[in-house]
Amino acid sequence: MKRTMSLMLLMAIVSTAACSTVPVQKEPIIPAKRPVSEFVKPGVPRTIDAYDPWEPMNRRIYNFNAIFDEYVFLPVVRGYEFVLPDFAQTGVSNFFRNLTEITNLMNSLLQFKIVKAVNTFGRIVINSTVGIAGLIDVAATVDGIERENEDFGQTLGFYGLGPGPYLVLPILGPSNARDTAGLVVDTVVYSLMMQELIGLTGMDSPEDNALNYSLSAIYAIDKRHNESFRYFMTGSPFEYDLVRRLYLLKREFLIDN
Repeated sequence: MKRTMSLMLLMAIVSTAACSTVPVQKEPIIPAKRPVSEFVKPGVPRTIDAYDPWEPMNRRIYNFNAIFDEYVFLPVVRGYEFVLPDFAQTGVSNFFRNLTEITNLMNSLLQFKIVKAVNTFGRIVINSTVGIAGLIDVAATVDGIERENEDFGQTLGFYGLGPGPYLVLPILGPSNARDTAGLVVDTVVYSLMMQELIGLTGMDSPEDNALNYSLSAIYAIDKRHNESFRYFMTGSPFEYDLVRRLYLLKREFLIDN
């Protein structure tokens, strides 16, 4: 009997304590006007969804890129910005943009975009001569000569090749199977052009390699310098999904135009 009374007393104490911790509902609960099932339906893809079969790996690479960017890449970029005055930074950016016009020209021709090819060829001629090897973007002051944005990934898309699985590249960031293949082709074309230009300086082979590596490093720093994106600064817990969706939409737009 004593055990039964003790057990009942213990249950009463626990129940009282539990009730005291439950918040009191001061206002009536207003039910949702529209059910969740109206928006999220089984088997129906959401707008933000994408073909991302390698998502676990991609998310790990995304996190690695964020760490590398914060502790390695951005400090180097800030040092670069501290050392070089603004006009010199602009000159470096113009110089590399002029060099990459060759891939714009090649891909415009491959897609039979004649107007874009003519614009790009005009920019190369004007900036390489009047613009002092591209250090000054003189072509930007000429009406009707705009810088185009064409790459081999867009060329593949122009001919009907789908994007394939979404892919996050180490350091380089968002991509997909098609655009990664296109990046390889554009990089090879750019590297061959750089080797030819460096060869014209008359340097021997070791100096060629040193200059090529130096220009590649400066190109990477300049590219990050001109990119305003910062990892985990969107304030959204779904940043990975948003970046993925925006990248894929941008690529679709570029291919269609």
